[in-house]
Amino acid sequence: MRVVQETKNLFRLTRFGMINCFLVREDDGFTLVDTGLGGSAPGIRDAAQRMGVAICRIVLTHAHIDHLGSLDALAREYPRMEFAVGQRESRLLRKDFSLDRGESGKKLLGFPGAKLPPTILLSDGDRVGSLQAIFSPGHTPGHVAYLDVRDGSLMAGDAFTTQMGVIAAGVLKFYFPFPRLFSWNREYAAESAKKLRNLKPARLAVGHGKTIESPLAAMDEAIELAFGAMRENARLR
Repeated sequence: MRVVQETKNLFRLTRFGMINCFLVREDDGFTLVDTGLGGSAPGIRDAAQRMGVAICRIVLTHAHIDHLGSLDALAREYPRMEFAVGQRESRLLRKDFSLDRGESGKKLLGFPGAKLPPTILLSDGDRVGSLQAIFSPGHTPGHVAYLDVRDGSLMAGDAFTTQMGVIAAGVLKFYFPFPRLFSWNREYAAESAKKLRNLKPARLAVGHGKTIESPLAAMDEAIELAFGAMRENARLR
């Protein structure tokens, strides 16, 4: 597990060179944003121990296997840990794939569920420590990003990726198809990308790819590409 310190309070943990989770320093310990694939728990624990800070809570951006894969293993190691997830996304932890009235999208895949029940259900704008929850559906029905209100660091989950440039969820690039293939509703995703950009984050930290400093121009390009693809698709119908 590779550890990169992004800011005074933000540490990116990367496994297999492409799957990120984040430790966020708070006054009472670390908040872990996402948990990686199964088998990531020892690396996450060791990283926190090397810094001499306990993990006191986990927050999830969404319930895909590469973001909650080590949740239950970490819960066994930290039995008094808080666990927060978006209220809409929490149903996917129970493998409840039903849709709300007005929701639509691709078949929901890649959700293994979890045994650990959340202790906190988040709505848009709620705070967990220094992190403000930003409801940002599209990649999944209940995707949540987290803005550190102290310094403007945005942990955007899979609402954006940065492995091959900054790309919004739902956009198809033939040399990097994953943001499209694994996103549930690309129209929602484009609107959520715009919503996140309007927060004017100082840096963009994502589930897949390096953290981007001063990301607004790159986010603008990604959003224009997302909406442009939607307009082209509508024209061809």
